[in-house]
Amino acid sequence: MKNIGVITSGGDCGGLNAVVKGTAQMAHRNGMKCYVIPNGYAGLYNLKDFDSLVELAPERVDQVQANPAGSEAGHSRVKIKRIDDPKKYERIKEGLAKFEIDGLVISGGDDTGSVVVDLLENGIKCVHAPKTMDMDLQTYSVGADSTINRIASFGEDLKTTGRTHNRLIVVEVFGRYAGHTAFRGGIAADSDAILIPEVPIDFNAVYEHAKKRFIRRIEQSDVRAGTYLIMVAEGIKNANGEELYDESAGVDAFGHKKLAGAGKYVCQELTRRFKSDAGIKEFMQRTNMFVPKLYEIPEVREVHLGHLVRAGNSSAYDVNFGKEAGAAAVLLLKAGIAGVTVVDIKGKEVRYMKTSEAIKQRHVDLDEVALHETMGICFGRPRAKLAPQFKEIPSGGVIRYM
Repeated sequence: MKNIGVITSGGDCGGLNAVVKGTAQMAHRNGMKCYVIPNGYAGLYNLKDFDSLVELAPERVDQVQANPAGSEAGHSRVKIKRIDDPKKYERIKEGLAKFEIDGLVISGGDDTGSVVVDLLENGIKCVHAPKTMDMDLQTYSVGADSTINRIASFGEDLKTTGRTHNRLIVVEVFGRYAGHTAFRGGIAADSDAILIPEVPIDFNAVYEHAKKRFIRRIEQSDVRAGTYLIMVAEGIKNANGEELYDESAGVDAFGHKKLAGAGKYVCQELTRRFKSDAGIKEFMQRTNMFVPKLYEIPEVREVHLGHLVRAGNSSAYDVNFGKEAGAAAVLLLKAGIAGVTVVDIKGKEVRYMKTSEAIKQRHVDLDEVALHETMGICFGRPRAKLAPQFKEIPSGGVIRYM
């Protein structure tokens, strides 16, 4: 193993430059050269047509800042299997041979990981450094902590405009069919409601929770000011199990439905209920906000954070994990191990698992949801009730809540 190529693929996020830097630094330490294969799997497919590659020599690595989000190596949303070329794997091998690249460190999420499995089956050595801000892999994935921190920060910031205008604010975030980022970001933002794909939504339950809390805040305020924050994951479903998204959005390059539109749907459901609730008109009159035909119900506004949660700077945790994941991937390739995903480095141990297992989707733990539910957050269903039970263990104890 003399020359290594580094690829970042899928969506961009925090911590990726740390992966690139950690890979290059560990490669140098072990007498290897590290090259950037730019623009994800599109670059890998077209590698044979490149005249040269950027070598991440020590002086070039110095130019890579680990903290900024995004990737020095670039991205593309290309899946190798979807390329209409029966000789695509031979083409990739020719490109690798041209630059004498012996193995690949590839950082990406479940789709990227599925290509790692695919490449290995076709005789191409690669190790997967887990990356997805969705946090739905079986391992921790670089980018998740950075994204959750940004979601929390934006959520807190939006309360200022919500309170100024007495609006309910609906914040839609990425996550597809796992609600980790909305769940953790919403808790950190002190959201009133968090709607995630794992919990089918009863909009009547959401409305009653929002109405009660919003009215209480307005009436208790000496200046009649209040807001209500709802964090929404893009892959939510209603109580009948139907996905709530804009069907006109189409599909992405991996063939997945684009799930934008969940936040807008939530706004529409709450607004419709406000309009049909006679008690709301009375509330607006009682608090001296009612203006006929102009301002008869509270406003519900949607904010789609979109790529803002991918951008900016990385969290310190993601920089640490990213560097370690990149370094660990090099050590695995050096040891002749491929087709695996880095789990972590513990002491002097590099922990890993088969990539085919690592990319199986992991969902939010509903027991954790129930805990926060009892503390007052609405998850679109009646509030859970917990009864703690104590169990002794050596040198301590465990309380289980049922």
